Order: sequence, then structure tokens, then C-alpha cells
Amino acid sequence: MKDMIRTDYHLHTNFSDDSKNVMEDVVLKALELGLDEICITDHVEYKTLSQTAVSQVIDYPSYFAEIQRLNEKYRGKLVIKTGAEFGAQMHTFDDYQRDFEKYPFDFILLSSHQINNVPISYQEFQDDESQEEVNWSYYENFLELVKKYDDFSVVGHLDIIKRYDKRGVFNDLKTASLIQEILKTVIQKGKGIEINSSNFRYGFSDPSPSWDTIKSYYQMGGRIITFGSDAHWIKDVGLNHNEVIEKLKEIGFDTICTYDKMIPKFHKI
Repeated sequence: MKDMIRTDYHLHTNFSDDSKNVMEDVVLKALELGLDEICITDHVEYKTLSQTAVSQVIDYPSYFAEIQRLNEKYRGKLVIKTGAEFGAQMHTFDDYQRDFEKYPFDFILLSSHQINNVPISYQEFQDDESQEEVNWSYYENFLELVKKYDDFSVVGHLDIIKRYDKRGVFNDLKTASLIQEILKTVIQKGKGIEINSSNFRYGFSDPSPSWDTIKSYYQMGGRIITFGSDAHWIKDVGLNHNEVIEKLKEIGFDTICTYDKMIPKFHKI
């Protein structure tokens, strides 16, 4: 018997516009790594850049059919859950709600990729604001999302703004009040946070969110937590899984979550 469950709950395939991963290749990599359960979480982005822009939306019928096919093919070897990463904004809630009510998701990541329809990866949006204003805008936007949207499982890469801040990493202490309010809201709603290991491939010493934020979440009573590599390339599936789990144990966590039909299941680590 394995000592702990090994999971990856943030994986992208060629159903996302920013990944070329064939879904079955992701499954094969997960099997090679000895993972027990994965969740495919391809991007859903509505109204990017402008109110009339072409949205980046999963071909849901094909998506669900492929996950079902792979579950049947690899039954008994790997559990494959159906998820999505909702890169939501306040004015796109109706679009996501329609999708959520139409399709039988197991798991939803709620992420903030855009502010006022402009992706945060487009650093030009920072030109007219100070570094403090940029970071406050990002976290204020995220707080509004978690307060007003309910149908999600965990928040994705909470401090991803650090990756795209062209002035460097802004000190968490300066936005601590907003981060704490986000964590408080997540806990009160019975939701969770993901530990996103993709930061390590960008040269950061912490995952997203930072270890300090993860410690705060634990101290506030947060226990719903998932691991995700945010892999857009096959080589990154399961990235730094064991190291992240060991650090979570040091903080005090003794469980990690998987999801079935939006219900968290706790597993000993």
C-alpha cells in the first residue's frame, strides 16, 4: 500500500489555447510518475481584451468525451477527474455560471488572469500605475471574485501577479490585509487554495501562493488544499510534488484533497 496519495490537480492540454499537450500523453506521464489521481483543468477565458473579443472556451462535448474515454482505458491504473480553470472577471460570471450548470464538473479552479479584460501577463497595463497600485488592484479584484462567485473548489495560484510584475516581487506584507481577507473568505465559504508548483520553473523559491501565505491559511484554520503543477508541457507534470508535500507536513497539514462532483475528499499525507 502506498504511504500517501499522489495527485496533480492543475493540468493543461491542447483543449487550452496555450498548451500542445495531447491529453493521453499527460495521462501516460502521470502513470510514469506513479500518480494516483489527476484532474484536467483546461482554460476557460471569457471576454479577453474587450467585451467583444473571441473567448477562449473549451470544446466541452469533446473534452468530456476524451476524459471519459481515458478513464475507461486506464481504469484501475489512474483516476482522471474533469475540471476547468475559470479565469473569471466580475462581468463574466454569467458565462461561467452557464457552463457550470450545464456540465458535470468534479473540480473548478477560480483564477484571476485579467483585470478589465486585459491579461495581467500583458505588462503594459502596469505603465500608468505604481507597483503598489498594480498589486492592490490585483488582490482587490481577486477578493471581489471570491466574495461574489460561489461555484468553485479552490483559488488558483493566488499570487501569480508576482510572476508578471515587471518591477520585481512586491512584498507580501504590503498586501497582507487583502490576502488575509481573501483567505478568510475562502475558508468561510468552505473552499480551498491550491499549492501551485509552476513558480519553481520560473526561478522562484516559493510556490504560488508563497509559503508565508500558506502558513497563514493553516493558522486561520484552512485545511482544504490541492497540489497542482499547472503543467502546460509534459515535462512539468507533477513538478516538485514530493518537496511540496514535505513542506506542507512541516507547516502542519496532514491531508490533501481530491474532488468528486465538487465535493472535497481528504487523504492522509
